[in-house]
Amino acid sequence: MRESMVDRISDSLRRELEAGNFRPGDRLPSEHELTRIHSVSRAVVREAIAALRADGLVEARKGAGVFALDPATREARPFDGLTTARISSVIELLELRTACEVESAALAATRRSPSQLEAILDAHRVVERCLREGQPTRDADFEFHLAIANATQNRRFPEFLQLIRSGIIPRGELQGGQPGERPRDYNLHLQDEHSRIVDAILEADGIAAAQRMKEHLRGSLERYQELLRAGGSAA
Repeated sequence: MRESMVDRISDSLRRELEAGNFRPGDRLPSEHELTRIHSVSRAVVREAIAALRADGLVEARKGAGVFALDPATREARPFDGLTTARISSVIELLELRTACEVESAALAATRRSPSQLEAILDAHRVVERCLREGQPTRDADFEFHLAIANATQNRRFPEFLQLIRSGIIPRGELQGGQPGERPRDYNLHLQDEHSRIVDAILEADGIAAAQRMKEHLRGSLERYQELLRAGGSAA
């Protein structure tokens, strides 16, 4: 969950920076303040700030603190034009995810270490618990896919998922739900689909793992294609 907390804090600060709550040159809350506000360790805060620095949103000045930069002067980066409020953007991302994660599942099935297999199983159980207790599954779902990417033994797979994280899990707003909700039908078969992927990875069957991941992602893609045809949101 450490990685999730890092993302949560960096995403929160990123939204504030991009909304102009911190103007260029403004000093961000201190490391001590951020650890208190978010109830996390200093190491987590440092990682979150490092992510913002990598995105060109803040700069650290020795002995003075961390200061906001002007987002308008930030160098263009991959996926900057992605907006998950548009169905067409979500479809583009799902097509790209499918190309990446089908291969990711195949490699994970044949390359995973015992500890990585344990991480996949742990993430799978967390999704199951969220579903059973009626809790949000967004973060748990991401961690499941990330655990599989880590098991490829190719760091570029998890790096890619982290890069597109904001749009990786389908959003309920596009089906008329409240902000932050999952699509109404998204969780119906989630655990069964995940279980089939896990079984193939346990059996070291790369072909089956790839096929089951493809089926899992294809369902989401088909739902959004149908929404686009029905004119359910701006395209």
